[in-house]
Amino acid sequence: MTESICCRILPTPMPLITLTSDFGEEDYLAGAVKGILLNHIQQAQPVDISHQLLPFNDHKTAYVVSNTVKYYPDHTYHLILCNLYYHLPDYLLFVRHQKQYYLMADNGLITMILNEPPEEVVSLPLDQSRQKNIICLIEVLAHAIQRHASGETMEAIGNPVSSVKTRKVLQPIITDQYIDGQILYIDPYENVIINITRAQFEMACNGRRFKIRYSRNDSLNRISETYADVTPGDRLALFNAAGYLEIAINRGNAAGLFGLSGYSEQNQGKYSQARLSYQSVRVVFED
Repeated sequence: MTESICCRILPTPMPLITLTSDFGEEDYLAGAVKGILLNHIQQAQPVDISHQLLPFNDHKTAYVVSNTVKYYPDHTYHLILCNLYYHLPDYLLFVRHQKQYYLMADNGLITMILNEPPEEVVSLPLDQSRQKNIICLIEVLAHAIQRHASGETMEAIGNPVSSVKTRKVLQPIITDQYIDGQILYIDPYENVIINITRAQFEMACNGRRFKIRYSRNDSLNRISETYADVTPGDRLALFNAAGYLEIAINRGNAAGLFGLSGYSEQNQGKYSQARLSYQSVRVVFED
């Protein structure tokens, strides 16, 4: 694949670089990333998206990144430093898609974020004589950004690849009688975000009455516009700013009160694929 003239960026002394990771805020790594970037690109503008994403929760990472990137200017670089050791890395990815650039591991996250194949991808080989630790990987990504922001093409920086690891985001099960959705994310207010979009809900609902069943004995039968539509302490369902169904309590804790969770977040610090589990929410339509 060749980078077209219209999609090439002109040299810029102040590239905007977003940072998304599962490093946490207490470790040194989030700060070290910024230092490495500034050493390679003195006029870089690093912007934190989040460093609190749970390891191995790629569905949440894809949700956060895909709903953030669309608000950034064209030709922003997005470092996605999550699940970097999905497998033993021999290379990293440098991706162009719709005038945005993504740098990350070949772990399937790019197709989950874009929900379609990327327009252009090159691989960034790792020095096989160096230990493949986090600092080494970040230096490779920073060097690629520095070269590209200075005017070099992607093909000059890396090796063109025709395919990347493909993974899909969780999709709800939609029938004529119901939608089964999965809990994607519990936000800091413990509102519960479900993988059902407004468009999916409205198409399946088609004006019918409905019940949103989120626990054995609890359900909701209306969609609110804002949290203030109900009195403090009352529960509600609404579509959030990203367009996803959300279960909440006005000034309350929906996830804790109703015992809802996505990935097993109660086991923070004990990350393993065996511990990852979902809970589902069913929307039932009434004829």
